[in-house]
This record gives sequence, C-alpha cells and structure tokens, in this order.
Amino acid sequence: MSKFIVEGGNRLSGEISPKGAKNEALQVICATLLTSEKVVISNIPEIADVRNLIGLLQDLGVKTRFIDRDTCEFQADEINPDYIFSEKYRTNAAALRGSVMIIGPMVARFGTAILPKPGGDKIGRRRLDTHIVGLNKLGADFNYNSKDKAFHLSAPNGLTGCYMLLDEASVTGTANLVMASTLAKGKTTIYNAACEPYIQQLCRMLNSMGAKIEGIGSNLLTIHGVEKLGGATHRMLPDMIEIGSFMGMAAMTGGNIRLKNVAVDELGIMPDAFMRLGVNVQIDGDDLIVDQKETYEIESFIDGSIMTLADAPWPGISPDLLSIFLVVATQARGSVLIHQKMFESRLFFVDKLIDMGAKIILCDPHRAVVIGSGKFNSLHATDMVSPDIRAGIAMLIAALGAQGTSTIHNVDQIDRGYEDIDVRLNRLGAKIIRVK
Repeated sequence: MSKFIVEGGNRLSGEISPKGAKNEALQVICATLLTSEKVVISNIPEIADVRNLIGLLQDLGVKTRFIDRDTCEFQADEINPDYIFSEKYRTNAAALRGSVMIIGPMVARFGTAILPKPGGDKIGRRRLDTHIVGLNKLGADFNYNSKDKAFHLSAPNGLTGCYMLLDEASVTGTANLVMASTLAKGKTTIYNAACEPYIQQLCRMLNSMGAKIEGIGSNLLTIHGVEKLGGATHRMLPDMIEIGSFMGMAAMTGGNIRLKNVAVDELGIMPDAFMRLGVNVQIDGDDLIVDQKETYEIESFIDGSIMTLADAPWPGISPDLLSIFLVVATQARGSVLIHQKMFESRLFFVDKLIDMGAKIILCDPHRAVVIGSGKFNSLHATDMVSPDIRAGIAMLIAALGAQGTSTIHNVDQIDRGYEDIDVRLNRLGAKIIRVK
C-alpha cells in the first residue's frame, strides 16, 4: 500500500481546476449499457474507481476508446450477458461499490442481472433495498443465492412501468431505477427520488439518448418508457466533493486558491456552509476564491445557539463533505456540532485528529462537537491510516495544516476518488512525498 509523507505548515496558493465528478462518472458510464450506439463522455476523472468500472464493462463486452485523456467513447453493441455468471465478474463487481448501478441497465436491456454484495468504503450499513425492491416493482423477479452471495434478478418479458414511493432518497438507487425505467413499458413515476446535480446530469444524458424523463431537478420523476435508446455526447460536471476538499485545504493552510470553472450554480449550499465556519469564500464568475489571510470564526445561530452542520438530501449538505467541515473547524474560533446522519461509522476517524491535538467530543457514532483552537497550525503531526476516501482526504487536509511531518498510510483509498492529488497539491506549494 502507498503512503504519503506530508510536511505541514506550507501555505497553498495558485489556481487549480477540479476534475470530473466521481459519483456522476459511475452513473453515466453504467448508462452506456442501455444502448448499442456510441456514447461519448468527457471530463472523466482518472481515478481508481472509474478505471475499475470501465474495466468491468470492458469484460462484459463494452468497446471503449479514449479520444483524449479525459474523453472516452463507449459502445455496448456486443455484450455477453452470460459473463455476469462468471466467478471473475462476481469478484470484480463485489470489489466496487459503483457496480450496483450495472443491474438497472442490464435487467432492462438484457432481462438478467447479478448483484454481488458490493464493496466500497467501510462507513456503516449501505443497504440495497431501494435498488432491489424498486426493480421488483418494475417486474423483475429476484432471489438471493447464499452460495455465491449475490442477488439474481430476472425479467425475461421486460419491465413494466409503475408508481413507486422510495423509502429513502438514495442517489444510486434513484439512478438505477431511472435507467431501468427508460426501457420499461409504459409510464414510471418515482416519488422521493434523489435530485442531486449528478442525477440531473444522468437524466439529461438519457434524454439526449432518446429517453423521456420529466421532473428533472425535483423529487418526483416521470419516465415514459421507449423501445430503445441511441447514442449521445455528454460532459460531466466538476466534482463538488473535490471542490470542497480544496476549499478546506486553503482554509487550513491560510492559503489563497482560485478554483477554476467549478459550476457555481450546481454547488448548492456548500459555499455558504464554509462561510458559516468563517472561511473567506468569494465567487468570481464561475470561479471560487478562498483567501484565508487570518484565522476564521464559526458563526452561531441567530438565537446564539451553537452552529450545527448536518448532512441532508440535496440541496442539503452532502455526507461526503462533513469530514472536511469537521477538520476545518478544528482551528477555527468557536464550536460546531457535526451531525452525520446517514452513516454510523464515518466519524470514527476523529480519534486520529484528537491525537493531533484537536479538541473533539465524539458524542455517539453520528455526532461530534468540535471546539476550535482559533489559530493556524494548531495541530501537530502524527501517523495515520486512511480507512476510506473521505476520511483519508480529511486526514490529508489535517496533515497539510499541522506542524511537523505526518505519514498517511493506505492512500490507495484516497486515489479512488482524487486524481493525482499529491502532484496537483505540490504545484500549489504543498510538500507531499508518495512512497509506494
């Protein structure tokens, strides 16, 4: 496993452009299975999760051709559906959380799909009910095979549209059901659908392929099924979580960073949330500027009570951002309650921040109170192990703002979501050495 050796206390400055959104990439790449025609997707990030998903689709028979570094042409005109019954498929699919979004397109177009228990970050329960129950309502039969530890889905006569009320506004669940519904007979209505920008992007791409999706941007989607979909050209949004990560790094190091072409209108309340922590955020056209010359102070609510930052379905704060907000708060003036509602294991990395001198009270698996130090470089260096993507990037942010030299092990986890993160940060003035 690779590790980072990070010399803290170096002020970051300069310009950087975010890469394409990981979460959107996993959705739109799976959607290429819905058509036999060519689909060209640009702004694809060069990260481990995306590489592994493309490899999985190639094994299924999808033809891929990179037109340039971040633009790829996909054509799923010679798919071998029987490959999903192989041991290699089950092993590779189980290692990748994004593989869950293959089942919607596969069962819709080919009438069969297999879902091994998917991998991904170990951040708590990540149930599959929304996916499986939704596809069952569309007419897919399913059973769990305890021998190969996988769900088997079958719809030999195709899917049929229906009304469904999702029990949770799952992003990947909504993506799966939208993709499946595009080829279902009749009308499908999905209520309590996720409406994140990446779901909106998926719907727009599908419409450009010939789908008929209404209600984009709301939690009530109506999909009129069509017989087949065609090709399309699609450009992905920049990664909101990467944007938030760089904003956090600028704040922690007292830096001055201009983030270029961030799609400001698609960031929701994230910039405002950083401002509530006292971070100096400026919007200049489609760029964001964080110029943190002085330490920052956390706001209180109007009634004087302690600030709370909690994750919520869009347009609320993404749960992927809370670990970043938590780290940034460690050297602010004031206190904040971080409430991670969705995943019960995502805050367990705070013990490493406490080892670095942070004042954090872990109230329970979902809530942590951060009492800021009110000064830069208030953390001291330590050795850490990255348990998942978001905790890993939070540790890197902490190390960049700390005094001394920290070591972060298992940075392959960070590589799953961030392209060349050490190289790009070193261009901004960081001092990070990657050791393999």
